[in-house]
Amino acid sequence: MAGKDRDRFSTATRLRLLGEQTAARVYRSQNRRQDRRSRLTGRAAFLALVVCSLVVALAYPMRQYVSQRGEMAEQRERMAEAERQVERLRDEKARLRDDLYVQRLAREHLHYVLPGEVGFTMIDPEATEDPRREADGAERPWYSHVWEGVDSADQR
Repeated sequence: MAGKDRDRFSTATRLRLLGEQTAARVYRSQNRRQDRRSRLTGRAAFLALVVCSLVVALAYPMRQYVSQRGEMAEQRERMAEAERQVERLRDEKARLRDDLYVQRLAREHLHYVLPGEVGFTMIDPEATEDPRREADGAERPWYSHVWEGVDSADQR
């Protein structure tokens, strides 16, 4: 036994025992880390599954939200344009209450003249052919223009 004790306390034996103990500690430490890693990997996988589920669950509502926001902006633009049109029409309505303005429009567009005035119509020789004239040069009656307008509107 004395040989065993001496062997037990020799430097080589101590170093060998110390190396084995250290190796065992490192092995246990690695096993613990691997256990933690596998637990973290499971947790990470579960977390990734939850995040993916949330993304899938929220994708359609988010798409709808963004699409509706675009539609709302478009409707606001249409509303603003309609308000501008209403304002223009109100201005025109106010102008039409003025007799001088109506008279000016009648002169410009309907070629009206006041009593005592002489109206002249200038014909431009370079202008295109008058649509009121037939192919043979005779002027068509006014009601043929009305029917032509009705027929063209009917074709649309």
